This record gives sequence, structure tokens and C-alpha cells, in this order.
Amino acid sequence: MKLKFGVFIDPLYIPSTYSSIEEQALEAERLGFESVWLSDHLMLDNKPIVECFTTLSALASITKKIRLGSLVACNSYRYPSLLAKMGATLDVISKGRLEFGIGAGWNEDEYMSYGIPFPKPSIRIAQMREGIEIIKKMWTQKDSSFTGEYFNIQEAHCEPKPIQKPHPPITIGGSGEKLTLKAVAEYADRSNWMGSISEFAHKLKVLKEHCSRVGRDYDEIEKSWMGRAMVGTDPQQLRNELKKQYSSGQLRIIPPQPFDDWLENIVERGIIGSPSQCLAKINEYADLGVTYFAITFLDSPNTDNMKLFSKNVM
Repeated sequence: MKLKFGVFIDPLYIPSTYSSIEEQALEAERLGFESVWLSDHLMLDNKPIVECFTTLSALASITKKIRLGSLVACNSYRYPSLLAKMGATLDVISKGRLEFGIGAGWNEDEYMSYGIPFPKPSIRIAQMREGIEIIKKMWTQKDSSFTGEYFNIQEAHCEPKPIQKPHPPITIGGSGEKLTLKAVAEYADRSNWMGSISEFAHKLKVLKEHCSRVGRDYDEIEKSWMGRAMVGTDPQQLRNELKKQYSSGQLRIIPPQPFDDWLENIVERGIIGSPSQCLAKINEYADLGVTYFAITFLDSPNTDNMKLFSKNVM
């Protein structure tokens, strides 16, 4: 089983400035990471944040091998036909390196501030389903038409088509058990969510049940984990570094919680510890079937831990 590792630059925890993203992407490519991923947020509190697809296009021009992903594009922020065009263009610019992640959206404050309607979850997921159908059509058909409850296109042309055939890999982010994981079973090339070993095992069980119901081969869907990582050879030094990050105010900790509680949570749900501890945790996820790891390094935008992880773990 081949495991793949990507770097997820998550503005929930790390300031999203272009200069820091550029540095991390170039270093990730140099160190041999499979991919670099950006989230698709328009605002998070008052933190600086750059737009996902504009930034990925910029990264495509300065990198050569590393794959470029959205984790995940919010279906609500752009009409699906426009998102299809943007994705196809990015795949062409990057010479076939797009990793297309999509989700239904969740941050109500962000929607409201930008004047974007925020329907209930079931509607947002239904809209995402229609969006994926449109995107797949436009990436694979000469003339695309679709009439849905929320979106319609008529004889839409998307040229040039993506370089990757039949289309760039589609990752669906989210772990809602009734609707989102059903959409994963029906549409995704890869699933993605956060969680501890026990949480992940449960979600995979639910996904397998959905696959059985819709007639999808469960093994066709790649399973990916996203989360936080930090590796250290000295336990006390690692704890001190984590406390430094916690106390800096840079991390967006929701809900607020004491350091020891926060530390217990991220150790359970992350890949944190000595190289051997990190390897053991990765192997536990791999035993469940996880083959892709999208990692936020907690000392970002510093790249020291990325280097340590590459040398001692990856």
C-alpha cells in the first residue's frame, strides 16, 4: 500500500498570506510531498486570507511537480459551470496537477458577510450534488446541458478540457452520515475528513454501507485524512513548542479551552509526538484503509516541522 502525504495550509489555524503560502508550497515540493492544499474561505474573523483558485493558479506557475488542491471548494460561492471552467483552466495551467476538492459549505458568518444565501444543510448538500454533476459533464462532454432543482445549463462549452482524463480527481470533504457520505459514495474519487482513529473507523463503516446501497465499489474510493501534525524528538521540547503555538493567539481554537484539554484533543485527533509515535498513528489509519494524509503543520508558516516530518517520518 502506497501512502501519500500532502501539506494542507489551513487558515483556521495559520495566517493565509501569499508570501507564506508560496514559501510552504515550494518547500513542500522540494521535500517530496505529493500535494499542497488550500481551503476555500473568503474571510475568517479578521485574519488575512487569499482566494483559493487565484492562489493555486499562482502556485502552478512557480512549481513543477507538486499537485495543487482545494480542500475544499465551497459549492455555494460560484455557480458550478463557472467552477468547472476555473478547474479546467487550472488543470491546463498546471499541466494536469489539479486535485479538485469540493464541499457543501458551513461557515454561516462568512456567507452572510458576503451576501451569499445560506440555506439549511440538506439544501446545501443537494446543491453540491447538482454542482458535481454539472462539473463532471462540463469536463467530459462536448456540449453540456443539465436541468436541476437549483442549477441549469444549456449547451455549455468548456474548452479547453482538463488535461487529466476522464477528469481531475474529485474529493468530497465532510462526514455527515445521512447525506454527505451518501454523496461521497455516489460521486467521489476520494473522501476526506478529520477524526480520531475510532471516529474514522465509524465513518468508514457508514461510507461502506452507503456504497452497498448505491451499488458503488467501496474500494474505488480513496480514503484521506486531514489534520494537524507536529513531530519532535524530545517530549518536553515538543510540549513547550505546542504550548508556544497555543499561547501565541495565532491558532483559531474553537471552542476556547485550557491548554491541557486542547493538547489531549489534538494528540488524539492528530499525528503528534516522536517519529515512532507519528509512524504508529499513521499505521493505525493505514490499517483502516487511509492512503492519503493532508497535514497542517502546527509551526506554520515556519517550515521546520515540515522538514523534520519529511526526514524522520515520511
